[in-house]
Amino acid sequence: MSPVYSPDPGGPRSLHPGRTRTLALVLAAAALGLVVGCGENPGGPGDPDPTADLQCSIPTDQIADGGVGRGGIPALSDPELVSPGGSGTEYLRADVSADPEVRVIGLRAPDGQPIAVPHRILWWHEIVNFDFGDRKIAVTLCPLTGSSLAFDRAAVDGREFVVSGLLYLNNLMMAPAEGGRTLYPQMSRGGRCGPDRGVELEQVHVTEMSWEQWKSLHPDTRVISSSTGFQRDYTDYPYGSYNSLGNSNTLFPVPRIDGRRPPKELVLGLPHEDGGLAVPFGALQNTAEVALDSVSVGGEPVWVFWKAQARSAAAYRPEAVTPSGETRTASFTLDGGEIVDRETGSVWTVDGRAVSGPMEGAELEPVTEAYVAFWFAWALFQPETEIWEPPS
Repeated sequence: MSPVYSPDPGGPRSLHPGRTRTLALVLAAAALGLVVGCGENPGGPGDPDPTADLQCSIPTDQIADGGVGRGGIPALSDPELVSPGGSGTEYLRADVSADPEVRVIGLRAPDGQPIAVPHRILWWHEIVNFDFGDRKIAVTLCPLTGSSLAFDRAAVDGREFVVSGLLYLNNLMMAPAEGGRTLYPQMSRGGRCGPDRGVELEQVHVTEMSWEQWKSLHPDTRVISSSTGFQRDYTDYPYGSYNSLGNSNTLFPVPRIDGRRPPKELVLGLPHEDGGLAVPFGALQNTAEVALDSVSVGGEPVWVFWKAQARSAAAYRPEAVTPSGETRTASFTLDGGEIVDRETGSVWTVDGRAVSGPMEGAELEPVTEAYVAFWFAWALFQPETEIWEPPS
């Protein structure tokens, strides 16, 4: 099958300079009928085989040179964190058509401090490295695949991750700093090219949602300041209409586009060796303002929570840990538009915390492996995926 590639006539408004050059060459080739075929190498200009001297466990003809070079998109290291509304948060105003809700990746530091990593920062940096002492974490977003994941960096001896400049199926390939040559495709969640191929990365639980809802759930949150040391317009989405729901455009050709859902629809993906499960945001949006469902992934029971106002979906195992350290099994229902457990009637948030009732302070065990991505990308990495449908 020929790869699917449909150039955007308008093109991105302000791509990273290297990617602008790469896209221009791809568009020129398309105009001449020279779009790369399945068996041809999709590498960028000047590099016919970007992995020629590396052994890979993935098809190298699906690895492309993104045109920016290693570190050309600069990862951040322990950026300044400020309170909501503080100096350096002006870029979070909700007036950008590509991101009107201002999406953030929310996590909690080992000491419990909530931290918000906005997409608007990650559009330009893709990786944010945090050093929390004994735990070192990388929070990542690939704008081309819409995928947000966080990783513990212990598997690379605590080294920071940088943007390699290469893409696998249009997905960010990370590399360890300080000379590390192994390539880690973000959505593969492990080393796939180089001396440490086969090394798997431990995921860190994050929840993606709107900035307003994250602030409401975590009024004591800290958020990345725009004072990053780089001159960037963090209100500007650099990829034009790329993330439009039905847009099948990709920067580099892909083997197929699965037509069961719109290409750029966000899904909550629950990976498993049998193909896993994709929970489409569009299907959730059509259910209710607040929704939940009990699903099975690889034979394991999982609860999926949804809140439309936050445009946030998350997956949890049925075990909850109370503030005293006791583990209890919980099941859930909806009551007056709120998620409550059947056992005690306690109220739970979309990010898995009991905020009132006998279980107040308890937390559900997250499905750490779950992550949000564009449908087209999830289906490429999990081709045997099932698709969730609302219960009848």
